[in-house]
Amino acid sequence: MQRRPADNLSPPSAPPPKHLGRLAEERRAERTAERRAAEHNLDAISDIDAVPEATRPITVIEGGRRRGRGALSNAAGRFEPHAREAFDDGWQRLDDLPPFRTSVTVEKPRTIINRNDSPDVGFDRSINPYRGCEHGCVYCFARPTHAYQGLSAGLDFETKLFAKPDAPELLAKELAKAGYEPRTIALGINTDGYQPIERDWRLTRRILEVLSDFGHPVGIVTKSALVLRDLDILAPMAARGLAKVALSVTSLDHKLARLMEPRAATPQRRIDTIRRLAEAGVPTAVLVAPVVPAVTDAELERILDAAAGAGASEAGYVMLRVPLEIRDLFKEWLLEHFPDRYRHVLSLLKEMHGGKEYDSTFGQRMTGTGPYAWTMARRFEIATERLGLNRRHLKLTTRHFRRPPLKGEQLSLFGEGA
Repeated sequence: MQRRPADNLSPPSAPPPKHLGRLAEERRAERTAERRAAEHNLDAISDIDAVPEATRPITVIEGGRRRGRGALSNAAGRFEPHAREAFDDGWQRLDDLPPFRTSVTVEKPRTIINRNDSPDVGFDRSINPYRGCEHGCVYCFARPTHAYQGLSAGLDFETKLFAKPDAPELLAKELAKAGYEPRTIALGINTDGYQPIERDWRLTRRILEVLSDFGHPVGIVTKSALVLRDLDILAPMAARGLAKVALSVTSLDHKLARLMEPRAATPQRRIDTIRRLAEAGVPTAVLVAPVVPAVTDAELERILDAAAGAGASEAGYVMLRVPLEIRDLFKEWLLEHFPDRYRHVLSLLKEMHGGKEYDSTFGQRMTGTGPYAWTMARRFEIATERLGLNRRHLKLTTRHFRRPPLKGEQLSLFGEGA
């Protein structure tokens, strides 16, 4: 009898134990329950191997109504006494709801200079002429502030805006106080001072005019090319060491940037804006912010290369932060556009924050800790050193500060500095 070669022999497969079938059924039932819970609670999607279409949160608003917006939902603010949710009661009338339109409400604050003592930022005062931001960046750390207005951090934040038309006059009044000590004012830090409604309201320009009259230093952060409109103010201020501008660039991928920042300038326009500012003599920086793990982190060096080539002299970066309402808004966005990366992104966030998705500890909240955060920091250091960025950090001067004479006030006999 001819024997089969040994390498063709295979041991007979033993029948699986009966209890394995029961365990598999239990596991399938657990996953089904998790998926159903995920439709109401994004936190429930923690152990699912793949995120199917069925897990799309039921709070997401139909695409036509939120066209051109960043957030996908509009949950009630955390300080509102009642929660509201749109649902189809069988009459199929949800399609008749109007799209979200931008509205602007006048706000009348008593002061305009905000103070902070955070060690994570390089300024102790800032001005925000607007509340809310039409750029619609889904990751914006300022979104939770809309809760103080009884509004949602979601679509309300980018459609129900507030403008402070008295901001320039309030600023002049505060700068003219006898005890005021000048230090660099950061402009548009909470929300972008050059968002689209600035074209009509022109509050940022008027604030710059006041700062120029007082000889007061200002640092601007924006992701808008509209800043070029004010070169006639910024260039002379920069020549006296009174102004610098940082452009925030999150991605060079136009499609991705449109998904994350639907109404901000395109990536190429931001790089071109850096070039034109630098050519006009305005010290310019690039801020890679935020770096989204497993979504934009691979672009860090490309962004720094492009900005340095355009004339940027300084650079910084900030890792993604998801405090308060931003957490669920970002998760909804991630499930909608990158469901295959959902678990990986969240695992990296938790790795950076000691097992939590966000840690507000000073010194750690901007960059995180752990191996992934360390790798990003080393990549940034190597790239900036190679490109010659951050070799010198420009410190703006306060030596030109003066209080313009009030109407009817006698001028100094010997002029400024007498």
